[in-house]
This record gives sequence, structure tokens and C-alpha cells, in this order.
Amino acid sequence: MKKNYFFAFIILISIGIHAQNQPTKQQDTTALGEVTVNSTRINLPFKENSRTISIISSEDIKNSATNNIADLLQQVAGIDVRRRGTAGSQADLYIRGGSFDQTLLLIDGIKMDDAQTGHHTMNAALPLDVIERIEIIKGPAARVFGQNAFNGAINIVTKKELNNTVSATAETGSFGQLNAGVTVGAQLENSSHIVHVDKMTSAGYRHNTDYDNSNYFLKSIFNQNKQAIEMITTFQERKFGANGFYARASATEQYEETQNSLMAFSTKFNSGNLSFTPRVYWKRNQDEYLYIRNNPPAYRNLHITNKIGAEVNANYTSSVGITGFGIDISKVYITSNNLGDRNRFMTTLFLEHEFKIFDDKLDLTPGVAVTYFSDFDFYAFPGIDLGYRITDQLKAYGNIGYTYRIPTYTDLYYNDSSTAGNPNLEVEEAFAQEIGIKYFSPRFTASLALYNRDAQNLIDFIRPNTTETIYTATNITEVNTKGFEVDAAYNFKLNGFNQTLAVGYNFLEDDILNQNKELSRYSLNTLKHHFTTRLSTQLCKNVSQNIIYKHAQRTTGHSYNVWDASIALNLKQLEFTITASNIFDTDYIEAGFVPMPPSNVLFGMRYHFN
Repeated sequence: MKKNYFFAFIILISIGIHAQNQPTKQQDTTALGEVTVNSTRINLPFKENSRTISIISSEDIKNSATNNIADLLQQVAGIDVRRRGTAGSQADLYIRGGSFDQTLLLIDGIKMDDAQTGHHTMNAALPLDVIERIEIIKGPAARVFGQNAFNGAINIVTKKELNNTVSATAETGSFGQLNAGVTVGAQLENSSHIVHVDKMTSAGYRHNTDYDNSNYFLKSIFNQNKQAIEMITTFQERKFGANGFYARASATEQYEETQNSLMAFSTKFNSGNLSFTPRVYWKRNQDEYLYIRNNPPAYRNLHITNKIGAEVNANYTSSVGITGFGIDISKVYITSNNLGDRNRFMTTLFLEHEFKIFDDKLDLTPGVAVTYFSDFDFYAFPGIDLGYRITDQLKAYGNIGYTYRIPTYTDLYYNDSSTAGNPNLEVEEAFAQEIGIKYFSPRFTASLALYNRDAQNLIDFIRPNTTETIYTATNITEVNTKGFEVDAAYNFKLNGFNQTLAVGYNFLEDDILNQNKELSRYSLNTLKHHFTTRLSTQLCKNVSQNIIYKHAQRTTGHSYNVWDASIALNLKQLEFTITASNIFDTDYIEAGFVPMPPSNVLFGMRYHFN
């Protein structure tokens, strides 16, 4: 099988070298410096922000040797995506340790948190074809985004328009994978529209790991010539065998189906120095779980969660800086045969102000978020960002702040033969600090950050001793997390073509295992060492190659090395790709008891209709 992969790569390279086509368009490597990071209120250019922020551009996505967000985020140091299988059917998202409930995912600034459980965070992940870029904010972000941004936030920014284009994609490969998708862009006289539909299926790489995933996406901008109104609608459906995904390794017949949908409308008003953006949205998630796939009555959970919200974000520019403020009001309803029928009303007020002094070299941005929960009372979490521009390319920065997370309904009320919720749980809280330095130029970018987080009341499922089989949701007294991370990217030209070498390393140390790892269900397997690198090359006008290497060592001592690669042959309107994952057939586990897939390959073809 590995020889077949090698020969396929060689054949594709040979075809590309002999093809007689026009050179492909080169990426402008200076564009990243002008990207504005959408922090929902005070929007700053990428290189001016005083936080640790990574941006995955559309060009990075193209060169990632992946076809889904879960695999893509694996390539960012400090991001731990614990996958169960392929195609992102089920994956948990972590930033700098913590838990899967402590990372917030946003789509165009819309919070996609799920009150049932953070296990569903990645259900909202969009297809790569509609993504313009991904903004990764590391460190506490509660005062900027509110609840759930305990360790950071990831904002998926979708494309604005595609200018009357149609593209179709088909892929096939190992484990009976069959993928197909269509993306349509239409630019009309006073509106623009993007429509995307795709389906991803597989027979599975071992017993009961098959899946059938569907994605639907519609983005429209109406009344463009006057007061533009933006509408975004998404629907994702996942149906997958969950062999050993939850419960225990012997639970080989588990099965799950999830549905995630979003509908939102927004617009923007500008009046002199004041601008504000109102938005209304509705998010729905449905989760059906069967302990025995072919015997639903044996054990079945069905949870349906709806969130309805309205928010207004604004900023005002004056002689003393930029003031950002906003309000987010929402209500959550959950109907569940296990968790019961419950609802929660939430209101969050945001306020921050950016000061610039010493000829704009020093910037200070204090801010606070105040939140009311109908079942958890009021909470206020302040923080401050500070940055000093040493030169036009070099900046030092730091930030401190408090962050928090209220328990999910699973934490509070879930019960089965091995799990017990706890309605008396307290809110998770932490005080976090970070200092860093970053350098930016068209050719070379680099950053170094050191961070510390002192948390209390973290929630884990604990059993009293090794003979007890029931894990009960419990507040852990104190946990300290500290570490550092380094990121760098070098852009250069070879034979007139752009080449990129990107590397990242994150070291993290916490004392979570002092809580006794044998008694804890979730607070294990923190990535102590995480090294990633990507080499994207183009050696001739038609062929580009990407090699991705990931090294991970977890706190429990388990370590592994994984190599992925892709090659693309571009023939004007037609593009052929080969993507090889886990090339050297590494045996490893990212989550629970689920072994990751062995070496596999995916062949793809994309056609652009003009």
C-alpha cells in the first residue's frame, strides 16, 4: 500500500512537469499584515493586536493537506484536537490544556457554544471551501467573548463573495471514502450569494466507524447598494458508528447522530465616529446517542438544544482612543430524555477602551464583561491588554485577566450507569497572565509567548476510588497551568515560485495529575510537548506539494509522530490532488480508547466552471 502511495505521487509530479499551461497565480505574502482581526468590538490589524493570535489564511487552508477543520487545527501548536476517527465526525477542541468545554467556537463572530456539552463544539465546523480565514485567540478571552472562552476562542470568518463561479469536487480513497461537493457564487445587481453543499461518507477503518456527513451553507448579502443586510444559514448532519467513543473500550456498538444549524441576520451602521453592528441569530443542536446501534431500546439519549439571541456591538473613536461596547442577550432551551426540560436566560455587557500614548508606541486596553445567568447569578470578569511597539516590525505585549465558565447541562444533570451529574457545581474561574513578543515582516514572522493560569473549581468527573464505577461531576480545588509557545514562518522564492516553511512548538505543564489520574475521566492527556511544521513548496508551474509533521507527547507519557502530505496538479480549470495521512502508519490514540486510522490516501479532483 505504501509503495502505491509513492508511485501515485511520482506519476502526478511527472504529469505536472510535462504539462504546458500558464503559471498559477502567486500568493501575496504581504496581505496577512493588513488582515483585521474581528474581536467583535475593537477591530485591530493583525500585527497591532496585543494578544497571542494566529491566523490560518485561505492559502494556508489550501496547503494544509486536509479536507476538514478538525484536521486543519491539528497543525497549530497549542491547539489539541482530540479526534475519534476521520473526517471530523467527532472531535473535542482544546486550547492550552483545560477541557473541551473551555474553548469557544464562533462563526463570523456568532458564538456557537452548546449548553448541553462542549463535545458538540466541532459539530458547527464549516466546510473548508467557504472559509476565508480562521482567527485563533489563545489565552483567556471571557472579557471579549463572554462565557466559554475560558482558554481561548476560534473565529471562522466566511468568504464574502465568489463572483459568479461554480466549482465541483469529488474525492475517493481508503476505507471506502467517497466525498462530493459543489460551491456556487453569484454576484447580482444588488446582492451576492454563496451556496455550498457536500457529502462525505466512509465504510470506516475498523468495525462500526462508518460515517455519513452532510454540510449545507448559504450566505447572502442583500441591499448592497444601500444598507447591506447579511444572512448566513448553515446545517451540518453527522451519522457515525462510535466504536469505543464513549463509555468504555468494550462498548463497540455505540452509534450517534448529530444535527447543528445556524441562522443569523446582521447589518452595520456608521455615523461619524460611531459604528455599531446589530445581529439576531438562532442556533440549534440535536444529538441522538444509542449504546447499541441495532437495539435502540437498550439505551438511548436524545437532546435538542435551541439558543435564540440578539446582540449589538459598537465602537466609538475619539481623541482619547477607541471605546468598544456591546450587549448580548440570549435564551437557551433544552429538551432531553436524560437531562430534562430546562431553560436559561443570559445577558452579557461588554466594555473596553484602547489608549495609545508615547507617539502611539504604547497601547493599553482595559475591559470588563459582566454576565447575568438566570440560574447562576451575576459575574464580572475584568482584564487588560498592553503592548509596546519597539519597531514597525517588533512588538512586545502582555495581558492579564479573569475568565470563567458555568457548568453545562451534562455537568449538572447527566446520569447513566457510570456517570452522575452534580446540580451543586460551582462556576469555574481562573486568573491568567501572559507576556510575549512578536515580529512581523513579509518574509518572516515569529512570536514567543509565556503564559500562566491559576484556576479553581475546575469541573471533572471523579470517582472516589478505583473500585467505584461511577464518575461524579466534581469541582477540583486548584489547578495551575503554565507554559510557553513559539511560532515562526519563513516565506521565500525558488525558481520564481513561493515557498513556505512554518514551525510551531508549545510546552505546557500542569498539576492536574496530582488529582490522581486513575480517578479522573477527562483531565488527562494534556499535550506537554506539541511540535508542528509545514513545508509548502512549488517547484514548477503546475505542481505544488505540502508536507506536515506533528509530534505530540502527552502528560501521561504517551508520544507519537505523524506525517501527512499532499500534492496538487493544477491544469487551469481542473485540479487533481492526492492527500496521504499518517504516511508511516503510526499507532496512536488522541481521545479515550479510540485508535486513530492507519496510513490512508485520498484522491481528489476539482473542476472550476467559468
